[in-house]
Amino acid sequence: MVPSSASGPESASGVPGTRRRGARGGRGIPRRAAVDRRSFAPTLRRLEELAQSGAQVSVHVAELDSGRVVLSGDDHVPLPIAGLGVVPVLVEVAAGFASHAIDPLRIIDRVDEQLVTRSGLWRHLRAPALPLVDLAVLAAVAGDPTAANALLDAVGHERVQARMVLLGMPRSAVLDRFRDQRGPDDAPHVAVGTTREFARLFAALVDSRVVDAAVSAQVAEWLSLNQDLSLVASATGLDPFAHDDDAHGLLFINKTGRDRGVRAEAGVLAGPRAGVAYALTVCFDDLSISHRLRAHDAFRVLGTDLMEYTH
Repeated sequence: MVPSSASGPESASGVPGTRRRGARGGRGIPRRAAVDRRSFAPTLRRLEELAQSGAQVSVHVAELDSGRVVLSGDDHVPLPIAGLGVVPVLVEVAAGFASHAIDPLRIIDRVDEQLVTRSGLWRHLRAPALPLVDLAVLAAVAGDPTAANALLDAVGHERVQARMVLLGMPRSAVLDRFRDQRGPDDAPHVAVGTTREFARLFAALVDSRVVDAAVSAQVAEWLSLNQDLSLVASATGLDPFAHDDDAHGLLFINKTGRDRGVRAEAGVLAGPRAGVAYALTVCFDDLSISHRLRAHDAFRVLGTDLMEYTH
């Protein structure tokens, strides 16, 4: 197996939107793709099919202990990742809590004019204000966009981007707030990222190397409560509402990102045989339910392969 190789520097903020290719002009997994074919051949086949249909695919899977890359393809290319971009924001929030630069109990008022109404839980709650620490839980567990916007306002966009550079994520970026509609003056995406950088970020979280042990533990705790187990995590059989202490000793944390034509997930899965950090992003033409289900199926096949690899 030959791991994918990175190309030269590229500004994340200059990344174009999803470049779609029709089936007639489709292509296979790029030549940079590499796979441990003993365990990940089904995933590779699904990703090849998606790429041939015109989707953009990026994937990175590496062993936790050795760092050995067992599956990769275009993992250096920044793509839209939607809510997966919340993870660096959570890191900066946790760092602010740990350094006492930010009060975790600081009350944030919900401004109804700034509510993101397409998704989220806070818009359905009666409480008109919540402490920052509770908003961090909402953003991590339910992908609440209004809560995520409040966290980004609390720490500042520039600090989040500086933190990402310190974390070794120069190709990834949080570009904007969550919005119901994006106008011509808004960034085209909430966030962009490479699967290589996000898989490495999750590996560093469980290895207590993100800022320090306390910050790593806090962010990992928030993410361990994530209730979106419908993509890669669907293969784990975990209870979406109570999976932070699995009876079978399965270690799992993840975060997903969803937008029109975008599905992204990164996480860590560890079992009795091995542990891996993974990230997968698929950008596709969301023309029908079948197009969407084909993208979802690739995540689920990867989840099955990850379970077989770690157990």
